[in-house]
Amino acid sequence: MLPEFFSSMLELIVRTSTELPPDVRAAMKAATDLEPPDTRSGQALSIIGVNIDQAAGVEGPICQDTGMPFFEIHLPRGSDQLWMADEIRRAVAEATRLGKLRPNSVDSITGKNSGDNLGPGTPIFHFHQWAREEVGVKLLLKGGGCENCNAQYSLPMDLPHLGRADRNLEGVRKCILHAVWAAQGQGCSPGAIGACVGSDRAQGYLYAKGQLFRTLDDVNPEPALAELEADIMGAANRLGIGTMGFRGRTTLIGCKITAMNRLPASFFVSVAYECWAFRRLGVILDAATGRIVEWQYRDPSSPLIPMADQAGYRRTGREVSLTTPLTEDAVRALKVGDIVLLSGRMFTGRDAVHAYLMKHDSPVDLNGSALYHCGPVAVKDGDRWVMKAAGPTTSIREEPYEADVIRNFGVRAVIGKGGMGARTLEALKERGAVYLNAIGGAAQFYARCIERVDDVSLFHFGVPEAMWHLQVRDFPAIVTMDAKGNSLHKDVEAESARELAALRR
Repeated sequence: MLPEFFSSMLELIVRTSTELPPDVRAAMKAATDLEPPDTRSGQALSIIGVNIDQAAGVEGPICQDTGMPFFEIHLPRGSDQLWMADEIRRAVAEATRLGKLRPNSVDSITGKNSGDNLGPGTPIFHFHQWAREEVGVKLLLKGGGCENCNAQYSLPMDLPHLGRADRNLEGVRKCILHAVWAAQGQGCSPGAIGACVGSDRAQGYLYAKGQLFRTLDDVNPEPALAELEADIMGAANRLGIGTMGFRGRTTLIGCKITAMNRLPASFFVSVAYECWAFRRLGVILDAATGRIVEWQYRDPSSPLIPMADQAGYRRTGREVSLTTPLTEDAVRALKVGDIVLLSGRMFTGRDAVHAYLMKHDSPVDLNGSALYHCGPVAVKDGDRWVMKAAGPTTSIREEPYEADVIRNFGVRAVIGKGGMGARTLEALKERGAVYLNAIGGAAQFYARCIERVDDVSLFHFGVPEAMWHLQVRDFPAIVTMDAKGNSLHKDVEAESARELAALRR
C-alpha cells in the first residue's frame, strides 16, 4: 500500500478548504479593482478579501459550509480503489475532527448528522483509469447555497424575460443567463458557471460540475464554445446584480461549457453554479508511496499575493452601532442600505431550528433578539466551544417559517444572506423588525466578531443545525429589508430582470 496516501489526502482536504486557488484569487482581485470601494458591493468585496487572507493565514475554512467533498481520482492500471476510498474517508473524518470541514453528512430519512462527514454517498468518488504511472486526485468543495442554485433546462422552452429558447447555442446562452439571473445573491455572487449542453439528465449535471475543474483563465478548445463563454461573461456582468446581489459591476467570474451527444428527443442544458468561495485543488502522487509530487492549480513555491492590500475593510463612520436586545424604535429607524454593527447576544437558527419553533416553545427568550441564519464550524476546546468559521447561510429556505417566528417570538433582526420573500417582508413591517444581509462565505471574518460561545441548545440536531448562543462585538451587516416594507433584493431582481430582457436577441 501507499504509506503516505492518507497524509497526502488530509493535506489536500485542508488546503482545499482553507486556500483559494490563484486563478480564483486573481478573479476576485479584478472584481475588487472594478468596484468603487464606497459602494455596497465594494464594501462586501473588502470583507471577502480580508476573509480570504484570514483563512489562508490560520488554515481555517474559507466558508463555514465546506460542502459535499467531490473527488475525481485518476489511477494507473492495477490500483486498489477500495483501499484508496477507505483512506480518503478516513482523511475526511480527520479533517472534520480538526475543524477543517463542517460535519455536513445528514441522513435523508432521519435527519441525523453523522458528525464525521461519512455516510451513504458521502463523500463522492469518481475513479478513472489513465495511462500515467502516477495517481491524480482533484477535490471540489461546493457548498449548499450555490448547489441549490444549480439549474437544468429542457429545450425548447419559454424563459422569463428572455422568451423562447430553441435547440441551438442561442438557446443555450439564454438558459445560462437565466440561471445567473435567478441565482441573484443567494449563490454568493460573484459566481462561476459550469455548464453541459446535451447528455442525459443525470450525466448532464455531472459534466457541468466537471467544468468547474477548469481554470478561470483557460480558453475552450472548441471555438464556438469559447465564443459563447466570452459572450456570456460580458452579458452576465451587464445585469448589475453584483457582489451578494447588492448591485455592482461583477456578477460572474467564470463561465465554462462543454457539449455531449444527446438523444434526438432530448436537449438538456445543465448548469452548475459555483460561489466566489471556489474551492478546488488537485495533487499528483507518487504511485509507490502516495507522496505529493506536484500540486495542481497552486504553486507552493510562489507566495500568495495578499488580497487585503487592495481590499482592506475600512469603516466609513456612517455605521449604526446597535446592542441586543433591540428595541422597536431603534429597528424602525433603520433603512435599506444602512450598515449595522451589532453587539451583544445573538442566536443561530437555520432549517431544523425554524421547523422546531413551529411546534415548540423556544429554548431561549428571543424577544428583541437577533437570529442568525448560520451553520458554523465549531470545535470543543476543553470545556468550551470555539467557532472556527461562522458565515451566513442562504435565508430563503426559511421563508415558510420566518414570518411566524418573528410574530410569535419577538425577533427584531434576522441575519443571513440572499434576502427573503414577501411573507417575511410583511412581518418585518408589521412587527418592527429588519433583515440584515451578512457577507456570504466570509466565515473567518465573522468568526472573529464572536467573542465567546455562551451555550448551545438543540444540540441533538448536530453542529450546523443547533442553536448556538453567541456573544458578538461589532458584527457588520447591511440592511437589505427594512421595517418600512423596502427590499433591496426585490429592487435588484426587478432591475436585473429589465437588463436581462435587454439581452434578448
